[in-house]
Amino acid sequence: MTKKFKIGLALSGGGVKGLAHAGALKAMEENGIKPDIISGTSAGAIAGALYSAGNSPDQIKELFKKKDFNDFVEFVLPKSGLFATSGFTKFLEDNVGYKNLQDLPIPLLVTATNLDKGESVLFSKGNLAQIVMASACIPVIFTPVEINKEKYVDGGIFKNFPVSPLKDLCDNIVGVNASPLVTEKYSNNIVSIAERSYHFMFRANTLEDKKLCDVLIEVESVMQYKTFDLKKVDIIFEQGYLSAKKALENNKVLPTKS
Repeated sequence: MTKKFKIGLALSGGGVKGLAHAGALKAMEENGIKPDIISGTSAGAIAGALYSAGNSPDQIKELFKKKDFNDFVEFVLPKSGLFATSGFTKFLEDNVGYKNLQDLPIPLLVTATNLDKGESVLFSKGNLAQIVMASACIPVIFTPVEINKEKYVDGGIFKNFPVSPLKDLCDNIVGVNASPLVTEKYSNNIVSIAERSYHFMFRANTLEDKKLCDVLIEVESVMQYKTFDLKKVDIIFEQGYLSAKKALENNKVLPTKS
């Protein structure tokens, strides 16, 4: 049966490690490969939205350079989260330029977690900045995002590597996993312990999705960097580029575009 799209691209979560997605996209473009549809969770949804809106991989990198975590968030009295994300929502609105998901030139599927119902939800339409922010909303760290009177948080809780939404839509799927589990050292503090616990959860919910990729790009080298370390933007971008370039060296699966 003929599927709707030739090439689908799945982008994992991973905080600032998601800049590896932009690097991978640069390598794909150099190989004449451009996705017809993108599926993203958390950082992958952010990278997917920026790319679909017309930002080049290098432009995406530049958007995050010379930025700091505090440029995107504001501390609030802890109730449902330590930080409000109004700054990042404005960042998305300013740099995407499309109000709704369904308006994007390249279709984007975004995975988020419905905190009230305890289930994974796939969005293909609706307010873009709101939905993408919900997908990237790490519980406890950020205040949950309310959509249609229900609270949403990080899509990675149930599906950090959203390949399966593309399975019945695409002839071929490229997956970029910026959060592969490696045995890295960690610090004995609340953020590091929470981050490591997240990684264990991600490993459990990505195994089946990895098997669905025709081309799997895993950027193991970025796991040494912290989730919000924006000082490593150039390095993470380069690691994503090199990992994708290596994975695509002998591509005999994906059709290329001139």
